Amino acid sequence: MRVPRSLEVWKLGTVNYLDALKLQEKLVSDRKIRKIPDTLLSLQHQPTYTLGKRRTDHNLLIPENELKKIGAELHYTQRGGDITYHGPHQAILYPIISLRDIGCGARNYVEKLELTMIELASLYGVKACPGQKGETGVWVGDRKIGAIGVRITYGITSHGLAFNIDPDLAYFKHIVPCGIADKEVTSLSRETGFHIVSLSQILSN
Repeated sequence: MRVPRSLEVWKLGTVNYLDALKLQEKLVSDRKIRKIPDTLLSLQHQPTYTLGKRRTDHNLLIPENELKKIGAELHYTQRGGDITYHGPHQAILYPIISLRDIGCGARNYVEKLELTMIELASLYGVKACPGQKGETGVWVGDRKIGAIGVRITYGITSHGLAFNIDPDLAYFKHIVPCGIADKEVTSLSRETGFHIVSLSQILSN
């Protein structure tokens, strides 16, 4: 029997990556014992590179000891995927939800995350679509606009998606995003041709 669905949304502003990781771990534990309902964390990070379980060291193109010079951190995680970037002016969403309660499989869940970003892009007249075989995330032509990396523990999700609103795209030049070479990264601002000021307004949509 499925339980009635409710979703709490936490709008957290800018949060240190490790603090957000600890919060997710606690919420996953709480969700497992039904102490909390399904919860969505909406936030941003300061410049941070994260490596998932499929990581390969050569996809970080800058020596680790030089990351501080560009104001960035590096963290290893247990999410799926390879290397990606998180930073200001990205819409970062971390759903902490029970897939069992909503009768959703892992692949279908990832497709729903993709659809969330596709629909968000469409609100601004940008046509995005899922990646081709072997290409994760959401794309505008050959340009990646949104990344996905999830972890599922006891049927509870964590980590999630990062959608590029107007981040500093120069940070992506220091990595092979998600381990996919020879592809560009783009943003909603670049695709629409105008500077998007209110990230909070976008997230409210």
